[in-house]
Amino acid sequence: MKNYLIVGGSSGIGRELVQLLASAGHQVYATYCQHPVQDDSPQVAYHPLDVTAPELDLQFLPARLDGFVYCPGSINLVPFARLKPDDFTQDFQLQVTGAIQVMQAILPRLKAAETASVVFFSTVAVQLGFSFHSQVAVSKGALEGLTRALAAELAPSIRVNAVAPSITDTPLAAKYLNSEEKKKANAQRHPLKTIGTPRHIADMAAFLLSDQAAWVTGQVLHVDGGMSRIKLY
Repeated sequence: MKNYLIVGGSSGIGRELVQLLASAGHQVYATYCQHPVQDDSPQVAYHPLDVTAPELDLQFLPARLDGFVYCPGSINLVPFARLKPDDFTQDFQLQVTGAIQVMQAILPRLKAAETASVVFFSTVAVQLGFSFHSQVAVSKGALEGLTRALAAELAPSIRVNAVAPSITDTPLAAKYLNSEEKKKANAQRHPLKTIGTPRHIADMAAFLLSDQAAWVTGQVLHVDGGMSRIKLY
């Protein structure tokens, strides 16, 4: 049994990952920000955590962590001209500064494990240029840089990787997938002609946490229906 911290484990990909790890017999410490979560599994313990707070209360964690996944994110697709500098700052605080603060706070716990694994989330929009994606691409691009830098600095005892999905059917993306027409249109943009599910992405995160990925670090894995690598004519 391993100990995992999933920040942002209350819905979407994070929730799916919590259930996946718990069903495999691991102890999962998951956090939520605003909405309390009830889970009957003895393998799961939920705790409130605001990653934008000046100080983080992580006393609920054990002395050893075998893995850490940072799930909080936002999708704000608007024209660049309409965005204010504060919009970028707030998004960066949630997606990047929050990840850094948690990572620094739990680093001794990760080092206490024989080997540990960290997973961040990026987006296909960093690899490809999409209109109206400047805000999310800035923050996720920074996380990709952080992934590679930490992978180098923390090797060989801590592996650090990222998963870069395309649009996934989660509450975060609900307003972009709130009709069958939108779902079909988004599916057609992908070579595999489907949109992502939370399980698609959670499976990759679980793999990166596992011993099966023991020789994988510093990577950004694209789970995007082929969008970043394939163009169909």
